[in-house]
Amino acid sequence: MKLLVTGGAGFIGSAVVRQAIRDGHAVVNVDALTYAACLDNVAEVADDPNYMFEKADIRDRAALDGIFARHDPDAVMHLAAESHVDRSIDGPGTFVETNVMGTFHLLEAARSHWTRKGKPDGFRFHHISTDEVFGSLGPDPETDGQFTEATPYDPRSPYSASKASSDHLVRAWHETYGLPIVLTNCSNNYGPFHFPEKLIPVVILNALAGAPIPVYGAGDNVRDWLFVEDHADALLTVVQRGEVGRSYNIGGENEVRNIDLVRKICTILDEKRPGNREYAEQIVFVSDRPGHDLRYAIDPTRIRDELGWRPSVTLEQGLARTVDWYLENEEWWRALQDRDGVGQRLGTGG
Repeated sequence: MKLLVTGGAGFIGSAVVRQAIRDGHAVVNVDALTYAACLDNVAEVADDPNYMFEKADIRDRAALDGIFARHDPDAVMHLAAESHVDRSIDGPGTFVETNVMGTFHLLEAARSHWTRKGKPDGFRFHHISTDEVFGSLGPDPETDGQFTEATPYDPRSPYSASKASSDHLVRAWHETYGLPIVLTNCSNNYGPFHFPEKLIPVVILNALAGAPIPVYGAGDNVRDWLFVEDHADALLTVVQRGEVGRSYNIGGENEVRNIDLVRKICTILDEKRPGNREYAEQIVFVSDRPGHDLRYAIDPTRIRDELGWRPSVTLEQGLARTVDWYLENEEWWRALQDRDGVGQRLGTGG
């Protein structure tokens, strides 16, 4: 297939690009190269004849029309988004512009392309979203359950509200115009090339720097963690074999409290890069994020039963691989630490 991947210089998008090229697909990477993007993320495939890069903003309809005309993709995998909850609290406008209006412009460009081509049955618009659109679950897995594809939307942050809006647009373009879409909602990703403002990289890099390791509130918030390379594999499975009009929840089957996750990372670092004291001694509890959802957990039954996909990496394996990658790629993350907002506390709501 020829895949048009938006946001392909970002964390998850670059994992999709690398895996797609390895699988033999042609990839057109469309990225505006905003603060969280990094072309080093796709350096290993940059010289591949099946890889093409287009610097463009998904809010620019004319640029999108030109890209569709030049490259004639078989499918769109839409990952471009503003994605950091804390930044959405401080500046929600950018999230609405990119995640809502950008998705609208991309849908219209894709619909125009699909119509011009005679509405081929094989075309796909794959929208990649988040489990945060579902809101918050109660603390007990036994009684409070997990998110399924039928869970009502209940977003609690500007970020999740903007992603929920984009999900609704994608479904509406399928129902109204017949655009052949598939949609996925994933749990929290982690792994190589994770931008250093997110929790797991913050823990690793602050620990190595001897700096305080911040944990919001009491650290009781629960997340389901998905290794990014597993996620890329799941996304490529869905775009090729998913049922048109259907959504699939992608989970890592690794549910853990934030404080326990942080301690796991500290223990791994104690083994791999021992210091003068245990890294867990650097943990500090800080004021919680406004509207911080208590628990996310994905029920992955549909993608497992219908498409035969399951994660291949346990949390312990994935964290060890992630720590190793950061220890071995200091040049990559050092270059990103001077970017706007990295290393600062964001999203206090003040």
